[in-house]
Amino acid sequence: MPYNETGEEGGDKSGSGIKPLSGEVFGALINLSGRRRFTSQRLVLYAVLASQGHDGAVKTARDALALFRGAHTALVKGSDTVPGIFCEEVREAYFGKLDGDAQIVYFMNLAERTLNAIEDRLRDAPALLEELVRITTPLLSVLNQITTVYEEQSKRHAVLMKKQLRGIMTDIETIAKQAKMVSFNARIVAARAGQAGKEFSVVAGVLSNITTEIDDLVRAALAGATA
Repeated sequence: MPYNETGEEGGDKSGSGIKPLSGEVFGALINLSGRRRFTSQRLVLYAVLASQGHDGAVKTARDALALFRGAHTALVKGSDTVPGIFCEEVREAYFGKLDGDAQIVYFMNLAERTLNAIEDRLRDAPALLEELVRITTPLLSVLNQITTVYEEQSKRHAVLMKKQLRGIMTDIETIAKQAKMVSFNARIVAARAGQAGKEFSVVAGVLSNITTEIDDLVRAALAGATA
């Protein structure tokens, strides 16, 4: 079932299962999902370096956490450039059996606690860091699965757009054929009218040229849609 930009039921009722989105939006969704994978690894790496006393490591880790959190918030709740939960498959990835949202939120909260403990030199810092490192691999698996969902939805979208384009081009082709027939008949009538139909014949000729150009454009568009 499709969802609107706030994750509520609604949106496209065409039966495609996804809300119509542009290719650019799908690209942004995949990029944000991929960003979480990269920043999660960067975050853990610099948390480990911070625990070893490397200068600036805590700040770098916090910056990575901020990027990670921002990407996740945009993907789940939406932003100015991307929707939130826009279809059932995405909702299932975050709130279904995979329980992606809960695992991601746990990771973010644990990372925050770990960095605070490292920075404040608390005794539980090593244990928190150990747990953070432990959950990194299963979290990465979850993030990979969610990214795959976005990629699959993008492919479905591309197929849907090609089908719609072929349908539109077919309709235009039909109209062009009808216009060409009208032009042909108009030329016959103009020829019978002699001098009085001369200007009308010119108009009919222009219409014929236009329909020929439309035919060429339709053939090119259909070839692209089936590529």
